[in-house]
Order: sequence, then C-alpha cells, then structure tokens
Amino acid sequence: MSSVLSIKELSKSFSGVTVVNKISFDFELGEVVGILGENGAGKSTLLKMICGIYQPSSGEILYKGVGIKLHSPSDAKQLGICMIPQEFNLINSLTVFENIFLGCEIKKNFLLNKRAMRERARDLLTELHANLSPNALVSTLSVAQKQMVEIAKALVFDAKILVMDEPSTVLTSHEVEVLMDLIDKLKTRGVTILFISHKLKEVKRICDRILILRDGNLVSVENVSEVDEKDMAQKMVGRELNRIFPDKAEPSEEIVLEVKDLCIPNELENLNFNLKKGEVLGFAGLVGSGRTEMAEALMGLRDSSRGSLVMNGKPIEINSATNALNYKIAYLSEDRQGKGLIMNFDSSPNIALNSMQKNKKIFLHRKKEKEVTEKYWNEFQIRASSKKAELKRFSGGNQQKVYLAKCMDTDPQILILDEPTRGIDVNAKSEIYHFVQELVKRGLSVIVISSELEEIIGLCNRTVVMREGKISGILENEHLCEEEIMYLATGVKEAS
Repeated sequence: MSSVLSIKELSKSFSGVTVVNKISFDFELGEVVGILGENGAGKSTLLKMICGIYQPSSGEILYKGVGIKLHSPSDAKQLGICMIPQEFNLINSLTVFENIFLGCEIKKNFLLNKRAMRERARDLLTELHANLSPNALVSTLSVAQKQMVEIAKALVFDAKILVMDEPSTVLTSHEVEVLMDLIDKLKTRGVTILFISHKLKEVKRICDRILILRDGNLVSVENVSEVDEKDMAQKMVGRELNRIFPDKAEPSEEIVLEVKDLCIPNELENLNFNLKKGEVLGFAGLVGSGRTEMAEALMGLRDSSRGSLVMNGKPIEINSATNALNYKIAYLSEDRQGKGLIMNFDSSPNIALNSMQKNKKIFLHRKKEKEVTEKYWNEFQIRASSKKAELKRFSGGNQQKVYLAKCMDTDPQILILDEPTRGIDVNAKSEIYHFVQELVKRGLSVIVISSELEEIIGLCNRTVVMREGKISGILENEHLCEEEIMYLATGVKEAS
C-alpha cells in the first residue's frame, strides 16, 4: 500500500496550552483509520489541521509525499480532502441542494444551473437512502436529516480523503448500516477515510487500523483485527474501566407528570403516558417517530392542538420555555450548538443563562456566576484549556457537560435529555449515566430520548416506543430489550 497522506510531528497549541503534541502517522490509500480517544484527547483538533480549519503550530502535512500548506478548508477541498463535521455547517435559510453545492455550484453560461444541481443532489440523497427533497429548506430538517446533507456535501466534491467526525451519532440503526455500506463502497474506490467515533462496535466493523490519542499524544496504533472493544476502551482511558451502567434506582409509585391526549397536527397523535418520581423514562423509536416533537411540546416550544398536562396532581398549561422552567422542567436539546449553547461565549454565561431567565435577573452577579461555574466544572469534570475559553474551543463532550450544567442550574424537578451522550466518549458516557442515577435517587424524574438501544435498556426503568407520531407500546422489566423495541418501532407488532 502507498501513503496518500502523512503527518510528521504535527502539533497545535491554544493560548500556550498544547492540545496535539508531535503526532506522526501515515494514512494509506483506500483504508479506514479510526481516530479514538476521550473527549479533549485532541481528535477533532488533529483532523481540523488536516482539513485546513486550523493551522499547525509546528510539524508538517504531506499529500502524496509532497509537503502542503493548508490555509483554509477551501485549500483542502481543492486537493480532495473533505470533512463531515460533528457540528453542522449548514445555512438554514437555503435549500438542501443549495447547501450541498455551496462553493462548487454548477454553472451554465455564467448562470447557476439549478436544474442540474437539483438532479445531482437527488441522486446523492438516493444513494444515501435519505428521504429528502432537494428543495426542502434546511431549517425544516431534523438533526439526522441535516447529517445526511453534510455527507452529501462531502460526496459532491469527489473526496479522495474523507474525514468523518462522529457521523452516526444521530442516525438510527438502519441509517448507520446505510452509512457503513457507503463507507465500504468509497473504500473500494480508493477513498481514504479518517473516522472519529465513540461507538466502538462501528469502529470494529468498519476500520482497518486505529490511532488512539490521550491528552494530545499518540499512545497506540493497532490493527483492528487484533483488538476488541474492551481493549480499545482501556487504551483510550489508560486504565481498567468499571461497568458503564450503574444499578438502576427503584422509582416510587407517585406520579409527577401525566400527559393526556397530546396532539400536534401531522406530527403527534393522542400521546398518553406518565412519569413517576425517581424514574428514568426512556423514549425510543426511529428518526421521525415524534420523540423530539413530544419533548418540545412539553417545553412549550411547539403548539399542541389538544391535550392536557397534570403535574403533581394539578393541571398545568405550558406555552413557552420560560413557563416550563417556572414549573421546574428543564430540557437538553439534541442540537446543542443550534438550540442549547452560545458557542462564542465562555462556559460561565452559558451555564447561568437559564437560571437568570427563570429568576428574571437583569444584572449579572459576577462573583455568584464564578462560584456556580466552579461548582459545575468540578461536579461534571469539565476539561478545557481555560474557563474563559469560548465553547467552540471545547471538545464535543465537554460542550455537552456545560449544557447539562446549564439545565441543572435551574434546579429542575423534571429533566428531559434528548440524545444526552451524542458525541461523548465511553468514560464520559458512564459519568453521565451515574449522574442521572444519582439525580433519580434524590427524587428527580428524568426523560431520556435516545437512538442508542443499549443506552435505553441500560439506563431506563420503562421505555415508551414511538412510531409515526404515535405510541406503539410501553416496555419494562424483561420486555425492555432490543427485539421488543425494534418490533414496536418498525410496526412489526403492536404492544400486547
């Protein structure tokens, strides 16, 4: 095999703090290389240097044996180096096909050939098995649909080196298989793929070699055929891992929230369920089943046409997010960058944002804000170069921890978590799972929406399975298993 891309002693520092330290590696033609490590290990920073988003502090990048200088992502794309980012880089006000061809528009007689772009976009989306119209506005898409648009954007550049940063975190099991098949096809065409994922089953399934980072250093290079998932996890964290899921706390029989006949036209139909005190209630289903719409309706972010809520035995009405906060209901959205955090701010104002809104504070209390930030940095073991660093400089996992701290700062009684471990490594996942169990032991109630069935089964006491905007069944005890969930989610059978 021949090296298509080489990195020599590549390093990157921010404000004097080294986040990638003298990494050397040769990427071969037509291979899939997994880039593994805990949050903050330097994975995304390394790949951003390869894609021209960051410039190295020192070291060298060679393309086909020739040293190159990448001053921008455009420089990288001209060489066929494309990136599918973890956080989307789409323009909501443009259509799907306009986003796909942004920067590489097809022209005819100096004018945009929109017809040709629509047809090519439709072909790419068909290849991805994405049920999407090229004319749809990106603002109307789900997170999973936006992910497919990002993948199509990379494919339209005819990439020779394709960098995938957590491409499957919001995809269903079916969509993940489509993605895996696509990677296999690209590999046979000679495309080299750099693949970041915390889902070690995917890494084992698709990668040829793995490159493991820890604290910005390259600690191990392995052939995937010679290691198992446990080996990978232990090399990432540098120690023996405890059980990922803690023992489940037993909820009381007290009902804290009852949802009756909740409806949203063309989205949700007659949802009926309850949430117990000290319970983790899961919501499973395929993308588009209505899970996120349900959560947003509870938070007053979507108008319902019918339905009622009873909290602690009393009828309530929620018509805004502020209203929900006043009832001590907090929500962590699946789209942390678009709906949860202000990426150009540091962690302190992000954490305090909801509590200030809830308590109608106009002036900031800097000392109090600093104390709160210190508390949550310690409680959630948030790691970054500085507490004053902008959130866009944080790893995805540490951004998620800041978002969780923001939710907890409102002192909620009910916490709704939509894809809470998206883009988080195995150790950080375990930390969040243990934290959730500590919350329910203290009497809080938690709703968890997740596309990871292992997470639903390992964390939740009961699980509501949704399909096409309806509840197809509620599972618990021995019935809470992958087979039963998928039967209900796909309509193979209804709940008995």
